[in-house]
Amino acid sequence: MNTSQLRQYIDQIWDDSIVPTLCDYIRIPNKSVNFDPQWREHGYMETATELMRQWCEAQPLPGMTVEVVRLPGRSPLLFIEVPGTDTARNTKDGVLMYGHMDKQPEFTGWNEGLAPWTPVIRDGRLYGRGGADDGYAVFASLLALQALARQGVPYARCVIVIESGEESGSPDLPAYIDALAPRIGEPSLVVCLDAECGNYQQFWCTTSLRGNLIGTLRVDVLGEGVHSGMASGIAPSSFRIIRQLLERIEDSRTGKLLIDALYAPVPEDRLQQAQAAARTLGAAVHGKIPLLPGMQPMSNDPTELLLNSTWRPTLSVTGVDGIPSLRNAGNVLRPMTALMLSFRLPPQVDPELAAREVKQTLEQSPPYGARVTFDIESSMGGWNAPTTAPWLAAAVQSASRQYFGADAMYMGTGGSIPFMGMLSEKFPATQFLVTGVLGPQSNAHGPNEFLDIATGKKVTACVAHVIAQHARRP
Repeated sequence: MNTSQLRQYIDQIWDDSIVPTLCDYIRIPNKSVNFDPQWREHGYMETATELMRQWCEAQPLPGMTVEVVRLPGRSPLLFIEVPGTDTARNTKDGVLMYGHMDKQPEFTGWNEGLAPWTPVIRDGRLYGRGGADDGYAVFASLLALQALARQGVPYARCVIVIESGEESGSPDLPAYIDALAPRIGEPSLVVCLDAECGNYQQFWCTTSLRGNLIGTLRVDVLGEGVHSGMASGIAPSSFRIIRQLLERIEDSRTGKLLIDALYAPVPEDRLQQAQAAARTLGAAVHGKIPLLPGMQPMSNDPTELLLNSTWRPTLSVTGVDGIPSLRNAGNVLRPMTALMLSFRLPPQVDPELAAREVKQTLEQSPPYGARVTFDIESSMGGWNAPTTAPWLAAAVQSASRQYFGADAMYMGTGGSIPFMGMLSEKFPATQFLVTGVLGPQSNAHGPNEFLDIATGKKVTACVAHVIAQHARRP
C-alpha cells in the first residue's frame, strides 16, 4: 500500500465531495425520533437518508449494494454491502462498520455567526449540528474502502450500518440487527466512528462506554398552587422535598453517588490506560470543558477526572417541570416539582438492578407523606471492550504513527453507544475499533458543534490501514 497516495486520495475526496455533502447534511434538521415525535410527517429523516444513499451509490466500489431498509413502524436504516477482495475470507467473516444519521436538538448558546442548521467552515473546522456526531461516519467508512480498492489492497467483506435512532437510545436497532442477521454474518471486526478523541494529534481508541439510566423524579404536595404567604410554613415545599430525595442518592458536596448498585470495579488495564491518557493530556482533561473563569474541576488529578467520567457513576439533572420562568414566577407555593435525572452508569453495572435500587431509594418513606414517583424512561448498560488482539494493537499503533505522527492512545468514554454492548453480547469473539473525531471543544449535543476536517481525514486513513491489516491478520 502506498500510504502517500492513500492519504492524498482521501484528502482530495474529503475536500471535493465529503465536506460539501456534509454541509448539505447539516442543513437538514433531522432530529432523533425522541426529540421529533412527528419525524415521519416532517420528512427530514427521509431527506437525510436519501442524501446519504445517493452519495454512497455514486461511489466506485465493485459489487457494492446500497439499500434503505424499512421495518414497519420503525425509523429507516441504511445498509451497505461491499464484497471482499480477499476471497479466502469472503464468507460470513468480515468487517461491520457503524454510524448514525440522526441528530440532537438545536440547543442554545451558539456563537455569533453560527447556528445548528447552518454549515460554517472556520479555521479548518466545519460547524453545525450532526457533522461530527455522526454524519461523517458513512462517508469516511466508504472512502476508507475506496482508497484500498483504488490501490488493489485486499480487504474482507464489509457491511456498513447507518441507523437513525442512536441519539434516542437506538430503540429500533435490535429489530434491524435481528432481521438483517443473515446478511450481516459473523463479523470479526467492528469499526465504529461515533466516539471521542482526547486531542487532535493522535489516533484515539475507545475502550469502554458508560451506560445510562434516565427517569423523571416527581414530587406532588398540593392539588393546586396556593399563595405563598398563606401556605408556606404550613405545607412543605415540593422543591425542598425533592432536595431531600436527591441527598439520598448523591452527596451534594462531592458529587459521589450513594447507591452501591451503581458501582463496578475498574479493571487494572483500564486504570493503566487512564493513567497513560492523563499523562498525555494533563490539564487538557478539564481544559476541553468550557468552565467559567475561576471555576475549578472536581479534582486536580487528571487521572481521577478521567476515571470519574468513564468508570464512575454520575448524576445530571437535565430537565425540570413545574417551575415557571423568572418572568412568570408569582408568589405561589407550587403544587409539584419534577426533575429529569440522567445517571451515567459504569461499564459492567447491571442497568436493571441499578434502576430498581434508584427507584426504591427515591420512593420509599416519602417526607411528609408527599406523592413521590420515579418513572424510568430507559436503562441501558455500558460496554467494556474485549482484550485487544495483537494484530489489532499493532495495526492501530502503526496507523497512528503513519498518519498522525504519534503513538496511538486508549481511553474510556463517558457517553453511550448502545450498539456496542448489543454486538459484544451477540459476537463475544469480535474485535472492536471504536474511534471518532469528537475532540476538545467539538461539543456534540451542545452549541458550536464542529468537525475538525484534518482529523476526519486522518481517521479515515487510519481506518483504511486497520481494515487492510485485518485482511492480513494471522
